[in-house]
Amino acid sequence: MARQQGIQSSIQSTNLADLLERILDKGIVIAGDIKIRLVEVELLTLQIRLVICSVDKAKELGIDWWVANPAFNSPAPSEELAASLNQIGERLGRLESAMAVAGP
Repeated sequence: MARQQGIQSSIQSTNLADLLERILDKGIVIAGDIKIRLVEVELLTLQIRLVICSVDKAKELGIDWWVANPAFNSPAPSEELAASLNQIGERLGRLESAMAVAGP
């Protein structure tokens, strides 16, 4: 009885999760320029720079624009704001008391 030997091949497969992990770990930069010209007159230039990486890698590269961006940070209320809110609360309390004394 002859033994059949199957052909063995090593095909390296990478699933999407592995690929995404590699990209976020190492980072990837996509850059491109789009220029629109009409009769040698440049009408529009778009420069596109896209960096895809993890937050840790971005900080390592010195890219941390979100740290100082107020849209991404919720700073603690200032003393002035806290005092203003206290005044509003006190006024509201006085108004509610006055309305309760006056009756319906």
